[in-house]
Amino acid sequence: MAWLLVIVAGVLETGFAVCLKLSHGFTRLWPTVAFCAFALGSFGLLTMSLKKLDVGPAYAVWTGIGAAGTAIYGMIFLGDLVSTLKIISISFVIIGVIGLQLSGSAH
Repeated sequence: MAWLLVIVAGVLETGFAVCLKLSHGFTRLWPTVAFCAFALGSFGLLTMSLKKLDVGPAYAVWTGIGAAGTAIYGMIFLGDLVSTLKIISISFVIIGVIGLQLSGSAH
């Protein structure tokens, strides 16, 4: 269950990163409100998961999901540059996240 919380928190991290861009420096109301909601949810779930998980693997999985998810979202929906190297690098992040998740121990 704790790993599920980390995964959902990572997805919410993607949401807050995207909303941060869309807020244009917190000058647009609804993206700013969404940023706050996603950030609060993401940090809240990560905090709950750390009661059971080692901090290193859990944090790495959380940030990896957020980084890969944000990069993928940006390429698909925001017009970010798509390149072979970027796709390969994101694949390595995802592989690393899976490896860390599998190696993480619960208390």
